[in-house]
Amino acid sequence: MINGRFLKYSLALPIALILATAVGCATPGLGGGDYSRAQTRGEQTVRLGVVEQVRPVKIDGTRSGVGATGGAVLGGVAGSGVGGGRGQVAGAVAGAILGGVVGQAAENSATTKPGVEITVKLESGKLIAVTQEADEQFRIGDRVRILSGGGVTRISH
Repeated sequence: MINGRFLKYSLALPIALILATAVGCATPGLGGGDYSRAQTRGEQTVRLGVVEQVRPVKIDGTRSGVGATGGAVLGGVAGSGVGGGRGQVAGAVAGAILGGVVGQAAENSATTKPGVEITVKLESGKLIAVTQEADEQFRIGDRVRILSGGGVTRISH
């Protein structure tokens, strides 16, 4: 017969691996060269300009709930191994709450990306700023293309 605690803890590792994989796959690209499926074959407006300023920024990670849910499950399983009777229930509840908080923070941290805010002076003289993932390097004075369409604007060389 399998020990109940062994079974609880032996399930924790596969659950954690599945959740980590799901969080990693749920992160969409936000860079100048990344397009969603809906953005393909759509017309974009192209404007030209010169980079006036470049500022590094952080693009906040996702909060899909996968990290919080996974953390709560793992925390609840781990916490239920504490004490017996009512103590076991209290340990499971406390473990689930703490696990949910830690799981959400882990998901956000794992999916946070470096970004860049690029201020561009268009040929018309108008200034615009676009924030995107830092997948391309921009310098002051670079001549760039600003592509806008479908509610999305991106800058590329």
